[in-house]
Amino acid sequence: MLRKVIGKLHLWLGFSSGLIVLFLALTGCILAFQREIENATQTYRYVVYQPNAGMLPPSQLKQIADTQLPGKKSHSVIYQKNKSAQVVYYNFAPEYYYLVYLNPYTGKVMQVKDMSQDFFRIVIMGHYYLWLPPTIGQPILASATLIFVVMLITGIILWWPKNKAARKQRFSIKWNAAWRRRNYDLHSVLGFYITAIILFIALSGLVMGFKWVANSIYWTASGGKQMTEFYESFSQGKASLSANKMPAIDQLWLKMQPDFQQFTGSMEVHIPENRKSSIEIAFNPETDTYWKTDYRYYDQHTLQEIEVKHVYGKIANATAADKLMRMNYDIHVGAIAGLPGKIIAFIASLFAGSLPITGFIIWWGRHKKDRKEKKRKLFATPELINAYRK
Repeated sequence: MLRKVIGKLHLWLGFSSGLIVLFLALTGCILAFQREIENATQTYRYVVYQPNAGMLPPSQLKQIADTQLPGKKSHSVIYQKNKSAQVVYYNFAPEYYYLVYLNPYTGKVMQVKDMSQDFFRIVIMGHYYLWLPPTIGQPILASATLIFVVMLITGIILWWPKNKAARKQRFSIKWNAAWRRRNYDLHSVLGFYITAIILFIALSGLVMGFKWVANSIYWTASGGKQMTEFYESFSQGKASLSANKMPAIDQLWLKMQPDFQQFTGSMEVHIPENRKSSIEIAFNPETDTYWKTDYRYYDQHTLQEIEVKHVYGKIANATAADKLMRMNYDIHVGAIAGLPGKIIAFIASLFAGSLPITGFIIWWGRHKKDRKEKKRKLFATPELINAYRK
């Protein structure tokens, strides 16, 4: 009886979330190798590294980029060895997102990119929000993902063999069987093998979709501690820096050069929005992932470092639970395990997308069979049988 109830739950949850799960899986496959595809196709991202030539400071790169986008508000300047520098322009209202690529040694503009027209950006907005306002799209996708997690669990319960004789059959696909049987095996057997990987992907998606999931995982990983939500740091000092002196972002950028030269990653200098904003400088030692990024915050007037207690501070101060939260995005896309992890995430997403399809085919086949059986019983009455015999 319980197994029958679980079967019905699995079926109706599949109907309610199948199309969205298929959509998330396909867009996830597209995004799995975004970085590799962009690096291979966008040559303006690269410049020849010149160790003996000095890079231009962020204020100069910002000034050059501003001429390309008059009236737009610059958000940050990103440096990376062997790569073009990027000046990021981002704003909520009015909404816009631009990247200006420049040669960091000469200031030459390599490319101005409107991210609203970027293919991967469009796919990302669909994957995160269904191209709807975030307050509407994100809960829809997060709810569908939660349903999918329940489906994975109920699927394992339904798959679990009742006896030893059935185990061998449940672990292998009968390729020489009829296509309906092969479809069933693809749904159940492959579903079993990739459930663990898909659960990691789905749960990491839920962390981004629901705060209560993120807080629950942090509470469990930290042994019962509450996660400190990200909060903005503010400059408390007075404007004591002379206007004739070097801009604060340039002073901090110069101060960070010894650290920047020690690794091959990136350094992002955030431009303060107003006189109360702090200056954030983010060091990422390896740009294939994000979780090791060192976030530092400074008073723009005194250049004194501001200590923070939330997850996105210095990596040296991060607890195990903090690091787990930082790893969440890298786990979601498979980057946490490098290129092999991305390949595994791609394959798992592809199979996850096939589950609603193979599941629907199983249901449709059984539905047709049940209809035929009912029709046969309906017309196979004694009266009709006797009349047919006469």
